[in-house]
Amino acid sequence: MQRSLIKHILAADAAPNENGGVVVKGWVRTRRDSKAFSFIEVNDGSCLANLQVIVDAGIPGYEQISLLTTGASVCAEGVLVESPGRQKWELRASRVQLIGGAPEDYPLQKKRHSPEFLRSIAHLRPRTNLYSAIFRTRSRLAAAVHQFFLERDFVWVHTPIITASDCEGAGEMFRVTTLDPLAENKSFERDFFGKPAGLTVSGQLEGETMACALSNIYTFGPTFRAENSNTTRHAAEFWMIEPEVAFCDLKGDMDIAEAFLKHIADSMLADVGGDFEFFCRFVDSSLRERLEAVSRTPFVRCSYTEAIEIMQNSGHSFEYPPHWGMDLQTEHERFLTEQHFKSPVIVYNYPASIKPFYMRLNDDGRTVTAMDVLVPGVGEIIGGSQREERLEVLQGNIERLGMNAEAYSWYSDLRRYGSVPHAGFGVGFERLIMFVTGVQNIRDVLPYPRTPGNCEF
Repeated sequence: MQRSLIKHILAADAAPNENGGVVVKGWVRTRRDSKAFSFIEVNDGSCLANLQVIVDAGIPGYEQISLLTTGASVCAEGVLVESPGRQKWELRASRVQLIGGAPEDYPLQKKRHSPEFLRSIAHLRPRTNLYSAIFRTRSRLAAAVHQFFLERDFVWVHTPIITASDCEGAGEMFRVTTLDPLAENKSFERDFFGKPAGLTVSGQLEGETMACALSNIYTFGPTFRAENSNTTRHAAEFWMIEPEVAFCDLKGDMDIAEAFLKHIADSMLADVGGDFEFFCRFVDSSLRERLEAVSRTPFVRCSYTEAIEIMQNSGHSFEYPPHWGMDLQTEHERFLTEQHFKSPVIVYNYPASIKPFYMRLNDDGRTVTAMDVLVPGVGEIIGGSQREERLEVLQGNIERLGMNAEAYSWYSDLRRYGSVPHAGFGVGFERLIMFVTGVQNIRDVLPYPRTPGNCEF
């Protein structure tokens, strides 16, 4: 295996030569020629910065210099020398080899490309500065997610991707079937699973069963929504993080959510690889200030009823005038975080009529123990609740909503056998990445976005 070296070379205090030389493999970003030598900027994907390679005329491989164009893959062997430029080190090549050429029709020439164009070549866009930074950040953030939960003795569980349970009850599941869609008299009894099945919209329900045995668990995996939405915040396939904690109420749920978001912000602020600085310079100049506020500021906690009253009395003009019983819109969430409180806000105790069947009903009979974490610049980023642990109340919800009680009998069993208060939340991993990078479109933080009418690659 050829280890990615450029990140380590550029960060080193002393030249990390082994036996007097190093071998670097990567892709050519640019090449400049002089009479007796050429400068090649090489990047191996390990960091944002390129390594400058000096190729003197006459060394082995120099006869191919004209083929070392933007996009070509190259192997350069030589010694590291101190650079007179901004970088500490550059490579003086003793040998250079073309591995794979890139002809003139290579799409990523040295000019600015629009996000729309780059989405059409998703197989090549990771080679650009923006997308390489995004996808490295995606990897770092995934590690930070696992670190947060594992340090707190959570167990990572793998919930099914194919399921017969619609957690949200919204009917937005992708159906999984082996039946011929053109055949007549289709019967689910003849289908692969013998019943209707779909791609999961959430691992929460199965996660609850694990929490009611292991106490603290979290899921982290792909989920799917067949929602015909083309907004910048929605995709048909995305990843979800869903912790579930037994013997936990709504307050404890809010505490975990706040600590989690602060941990994610701190992880991003600690980046020294250059990606975070790139986002601050070229994507969102207010990004550092926003993440520092999340890291350092205690989150405001405000009931849904109080939030509605605040907006109604604010004198602010809303596209959707706030009233009790409505779901909060992005404009409402951003008003609360950016204009009124000027800090992250956790809104809790939502109307029962706009929330799913599994949320615990409050004593007022009107609201449920739901909570949303709102952050400046984004709006809602986490949604969660204390779950309904009372069997008779849960069964009443299932009956009232016309759901198939038999299909959820296993879920009801959790309330029949050793029921405990428990709570959890869900956070879309892609929205988390958008939050810490300043990128505004979910299509740009997914390697291969799946949206209505788009399933390329």
